[in-house]
Amino acid sequence: MVFEDLNLNAPLLNALKDLGLVAPTPIQESAFSVVLSGKDVVGIAQTGTGKTFAYLLPILRQLKFSDQKQPRVLIVVPTRELVIQVVSEIKKLTTYMNLRFAGVYGGTNINTQKKLVYEGLDILVATPGRLADLAMTGVLRLSALQQLVIDEVDELLALGFRSQMINIIESLPAKRQNLMFSATLTEDVQEIIQDYFSHPVWVELAPNGTPLEKIIQIAYHVPNYYTKVNLLTHFLRNKAEFVKVLVFVGSKKLADKLFENLDGEFPDEIGVIHSNKSQNFRINSLNRFHNGTQRILIATDLAARGLDISDISHVVNFDTPSVPEDYIHRIGRTGRVDKDGVAITFANEVEQPFLPEIEALMNKRIPVELIPEQVTVSEEFLLEEKTTPLFDKDYLQISPPKPVVGAFHEKKDKNKKINLGGPKKRNPKFAKQQRPWAKKRKY
Repeated sequence: MVFEDLNLNAPLLNALKDLGLVAPTPIQESAFSVVLSGKDVVGIAQTGTGKTFAYLLPILRQLKFSDQKQPRVLIVVPTRELVIQVVSEIKKLTTYMNLRFAGVYGGTNINTQKKLVYEGLDILVATPGRLADLAMTGVLRLSALQQLVIDEVDELLALGFRSQMINIIESLPAKRQNLMFSATLTEDVQEIIQDYFSHPVWVELAPNGTPLEKIIQIAYHVPNYYTKVNLLTHFLRNKAEFVKVLVFVGSKKLADKLFENLDGEFPDEIGVIHSNKSQNFRINSLNRFHNGTQRILIATDLAARGLDISDISHVVNFDTPSVPEDYIHRIGRTGRVDKDGVAITFANEVEQPFLPEIEALMNKRIPVELIPEQVTVSEEFLLEEKTTPLFDKDYLQISPPKPVVGAFHEKKDKNKKINLGGPKKRNPKFAKQQRPWAKKRKY
């Protein structure tokens, strides 16, 4: 099948031709007619298979010119970087169309974004937090909304965003179409979808959590942080093979620490992004990695969701994610658009039990290889890597009773007092004296 076989109009076909795209991917082909039918849709497909175009093409096919100010299509995504990417994709597809669109996200001037919304939009792409901020100001009204898209739905309906998303969903018009797309879907998110959406049609091209077959997966059992650094350094020295490497770490602190450890060995070759970095810093780091100016990018899971960076040769999980779905999204940054990719995972003693859970989700085994002999195995552990007991005491052990020691102590002599019984006892003469003001009472 080619794009001409779909019910696309001339402006969209011309835009696709300019992009050099000829045939739709399986998810784009399967979702197109279902979305056009107006039914709610849940689309599950492997990472790197074109899910963004799978919902944009049918939406843009139906969207006609209008001069109303309030948006008719709302696309909610989890990160600022994904807002920028989706807006870029809309811009490519609407080259020959007269449509208004914009992206809004936190970390930038809200007044500029309020002005964009006030001037009128057809499509709004937003992160949940900034969407709620704009709605609170009263500038953004969603009463005319016709279609809601939740991209990376499992992330947005997970605990971190759940309350925000439920508040947004409950504030929208009841009569609308809901489109939800992701590569993975947890059981609790499936329950929320059944509760909040009207009998959605499931378009599932591959079982939940299936990785792309062209991604080669390898794991190493690595004892500690410094050995992981040595092993990663060993790989990165092979510049002919490790051409473009995305390194995932579990925390912002670890991302900065790893950058400091590697920057001396690979000066001007490494970038780092996480949520504590400014928006401009993050965008510039991504651009340098995207255009090849920097060969290595260290990132938290901020970069694991939906970002399409071309020609990534290797994804390295510096630590093994405890959530199997996060692993699927991480390694999905490589092996995209029919290209091969390699995913390497380091697992210390604490992280090794996560591997069987990941394998169970994928229904596929990850081969474990030995650390190369030339890599130095460090005996130094970070404080957080050292094994510590669950509790600081053994609360089940009955301690022997302690001897009771009284709080009594002898008073100093000057503080000792003897009760002499009042002034009459202390001075017998006082008792014989009659008080002149005392009068006898007559009864």
